[in-house]
Amino acid sequence: MKKQFLFTLVLLSVYGHADAGGRSEAFHKTVSYVDLERFTGDWFVIAVIPTPFEKDAVNGVENYSLNKDGTIQVRYTFRKGSPEGKKKVMYQKGWIYNPETNADWRVRPIWPLKLPYYILELAEDYSYTVIGTNNYKYLWIMARKPTMEKTVYDEIVKRMEQRGYDTDKIQIMKQEYEGSE
Repeated sequence: MKKQFLFTLVLLSVYGHADAGGRSEAFHKTVSYVDLERFTGDWFVIAVIPTPFEKDAVNGVENYSLNKDGTIQVRYTFRKGSPEGKKKVMYQKGWIYNPETNADWRVRPIWPLKLPYYILELAEDYSYTVIGTNNYKYLWIMARKPTMEKTVYDEIVKRMEQRGYDTDKIQIMKQEYEGSE
């Protein structure tokens, strides 16, 4: 019980409402529409402004699947410290908060929390996406492959800076698998 309480406190600090400090609300602007069928599947975490749970994470993969009741199963796997490190798996349940766009979600890591989750960018071919929370603290840049072209990555980072994110906090997540260079 004490562990769950501490976990809840950490999550509240992760996703808690933060004053935008005079910044515009542009960072909440989501993509105009997400085809959920196309969005499902694996997304490799290319870079992140990490939550406390992601410190020293490598080989991060976020997987989305649709449940029969219309909710979304979110499974996040990563290794701690190195590609050979301990495997961690985190599950969350997601709800579409804005069904007109499918880009504004709420996710529940533990009951009773439902935390904002915004699809800020999505490539037309669904090759990459950028996810943000309800404050400027956390960000995920993800792709369908474990690598991303540097020019694409640099442009994404530039746009996130224009939205008000502190891009100095963005960290590349190592994606290294057996047989890769």
